[in-house]
Amino acid sequence: QRDLVENRKWVSKQDYFEGLAFSQLCPGPLAAQLAKYLGWVHSGTLGATLTGAAFILPSFLMVLGLAALYVHFGQLAWIQGLFYGIGAAVSAIIVRSAWKLIQKTLGKDYLLWVLFGALAITTVWTQSEVVWLFVLSGFVAMLVKAPPKLQARPVQAGALGPGLLTGLLGPASAGAVVSVFLFFLKAGAFVFGSGLAIVPFLYGGVVGKFHWLTERQFLDAVAVAMITPGPIVITSGFIGYLVAGPLGACAAAVAVFLPPYLLVIFGAPYYRRFAQNRQVKAFVQGVTAAAVGAIAGAAVILTRRAVFDLPTVLIALISLGVLLAFKKVPEPVLILAAGVAGVVLHRSS
Repeated sequence: QRDLVENRKWVSKQDYFEGLAFSQLCPGPLAAQLAKYLGWVHSGTLGATLTGAAFILPSFLMVLGLAALYVHFGQLAWIQGLFYGIGAAVSAIIVRSAWKLIQKTLGKDYLLWVLFGALAITTVWTQSEVVWLFVLSGFVAMLVKAPPKLQARPVQAGALGPGLLTGLLGPASAGAVVSVFLFFLKAGAFVFGSGLAIVPFLYGGVVGKFHWLTERQFLDAVAVAMITPGPIVITSGFIGYLVAGPLGACAAAVAVFLPPYLLVIFGAPYYRRFAQNRQVKAFVQGVTAAAVGAIAGAAVILTRRAVFDLPTVLIALISLGVLLAFKKVPEPVLILAAGVAGVVLHRSS
């Protein structure tokens, strides 16, 4: 806001706040979605495209480089020790994030608490993606909080090379790249509430359904996304690289950001018409409560995988204590410090 509205004056304050509200209604990480919307306001489709690419590309390139290093040097003892400590810190960060989202999203709304609890329990129980429950939660909230009136006029919607395929397990097939693209395309359409909402989706598909990665490798992928700038969903690029090399990374990153990008391009022109619609707001509230529940469930699952002995318990508890005591501590710094502790403790054990 300070840079684009007050200093450069590229967009008005009204456009900024309308973009913020629009981004909260859409799937996708809030900051990336807002950047694309403001790019659209300033320069139309080209502006949204260039803004989205500029926002995502730096972190994607960093993740691509880290994924290549992980594939080639991940078996080194000090690398394993680094991620041994990082995994415990990441679990603490996810727990803290889930708690903050609970406080911010649910309030004293009993219906939202019920939806949250249902998704948290289901995520822990099934350890898989529950896309249809997100949609169901949205409809339940809409029907309870803003039931449609039968006499209301119906709303009409507007037209809305071998080396490049080499991942952790060696060369992948073109079919694997297609599978990666389709999976992340679906995941990108349901990242409501927070970038962390994608974690339970990815865990269920990447580890549980397709068995592309082990639980340890998945946690490492989440950790890499947290120590690089940009949205956490950029972990899709890291996972895609491990599965199918650079092409897999590109396919995953494009797919996960494509649904929110298309929503900006085709949905932004109609936003003002639907912005204050009670049914739309209630639906998004339900989906967001479900997303927070899934994040809480994912926190339980990942913590059980990452915190399994005394050193990781200590790293996780200290990390959580630091996060709660010093609210402005940079998460990448905490993660790297935990990684150094992991190297030391892993060697001594």
